[in-house]
Amino acid sequence: MIDKISNYKNLQPITHDELNYALNELLEAERAGARATLETAQQLIDIELINIVTNIQIDEIRWCKMLIKLIRELDVTPSTKTGEFYKKAIAISDTTERLVFINRGQSWVVKKLQSLIPRVNEENIRENLQIMLEAHQENIQQVEKALNQKSK
Repeated sequence: MIDKISNYKNLQPITHDELNYALNELLEAERAGARATLETAQQLIDIELINIVTNIQIDEIRWCKMLIKLIRELDVTPSTKTGEFYKKAIAISDTTERLVFINRGQSWVVKKLQSLIPRVNEENIRENLQIMLEAHQENIQQVEKALNQKSK
């Protein structure tokens, strides 16, 4: 833990504009994930996968709401766009391949959050983003576990 803290001290704190951009980028990605998981859950047959994907979709909505709140706290108008990830995900007709792609999207969010969190000075924002990061990591593991069990 000490090494992580000393590494964080060397990072430049994020500017208001950079934070606004990053949070809106995450919001657009989460909105895309929410739509993609909703449509994917509706196309699945396996009840376990339906439950996992539905829970991820509920999480994505939760993060959209949280990000909108944080963006508004910065006195900025939240983006209303949906990220390109949605179109790319839905273009994959095989639901198993789509779930793998959705998991890659979840991994993108994890990497984004891991690089963002250490630069955020606002404790409330940092704590919310950390919770979001941990939830995405858990979702990735659940999908990987379910897909590995289905392939056996």
